[in-house]
Amino acid sequence: MDISLIVSNILNPPILFFFLGMIAVLVKSDLEIPPPVPKLFSLYLLLAIGFKGGVELVKSGITQEVILTLLAAMLMACAVPVYTFFILKLKLDTYDAAAIAATYGSISAVTFITATAFLNELGIDTDGYMVAALALMESPAIIVGLILVNLFAIDEKREFSWPEVLRDAFLNSSVFLLVGSLAIGFATGEHGWEVLEPFTQGMFYGVLTFFLLDMGLVAARRIKDLQKTGIFLISFAILIPIVNAGIGLLIAKFINMPRGDALLFAVLCASASYIAVPAAMRLTVPEANPSLYVSTALAVTFPFNIIVGIPLYLYGINLLWR
Repeated sequence: MDISLIVSNILNPPILFFFLGMIAVLVKSDLEIPPPVPKLFSLYLLLAIGFKGGVELVKSGITQEVILTLLAAMLMACAVPVYTFFILKLKLDTYDAAAIAATYGSISAVTFITATAFLNELGIDTDGYMVAALALMESPAIIVGLILVNLFAIDEKREFSWPEVLRDAFLNSSVFLLVGSLAIGFATGEHGWEVLEPFTQGMFYGVLTFFLLDMGLVAARRIKDLQKTGIFLISFAILIPIVNAGIGLLIAKFINMPRGDALLFAVLCASASYIAVPAAMRLTVPEANPSLYVSTALAVTFPFNIIVGIPLYLYGINLLWR
């Protein structure tokens, strides 16, 4: 593997600001981002990538390649929670296993955005419809996780409010804004892009940098929670992204994705949700321990993917796509 790719990735300003946030917590600095600001930045990032994805989708059209990619995205979003659930059941109860499996079946939009920036640095093209794959992979894991709880929980039958669950899965703010922005980008095309380009393109990296600074602060604060998870979950949080990315790359190779799209697909398969799924699990599976599914996704898998995972998956692509 080319170590220079990892070094180059680490030396990206957004990644360095992520480390700066972690260092601030470790040295007990009083650096703090006011709570509404990260929320605003996360909404901006979702709007920008959704809008750009819609515009790019107009350019590419709804081709066989697009349909196959979206079907592959749905397949992985449903399959990952199932097989990870049975791995986690070796050490955990049904509730924690299902919540963590759902977390790893869903995706991290910030990891996707970081991978996009990484590809831009290398001059590797991607297609906008990968944003549609991102949107499709966010919610199914929540549904699969709840089905697993219903099937394997051994206590008295739990009652879920399915309309509430489905509403939270498909209409939560991140999915709603992402899909809505994608639709607006698709409807307005090039004209819409020219109008919004200074906002959706010019400010993008600055906002991403500030957002990752906040993520560094949050991740460092979660590190102490890892003491509760033990070596099993820490190992899981590092190894399962590699396994998921490997399966994703084999699927991408089978349906002949270009290299840039293949990397984004692998990153989607390898990432874990630390916003949408934890919010849904807190509501619907209160028996699960949030410190397990949040800390593994945010304090282990997220930094692993943005520092080592993304260059590692590109290395795999370079081997398979020769």
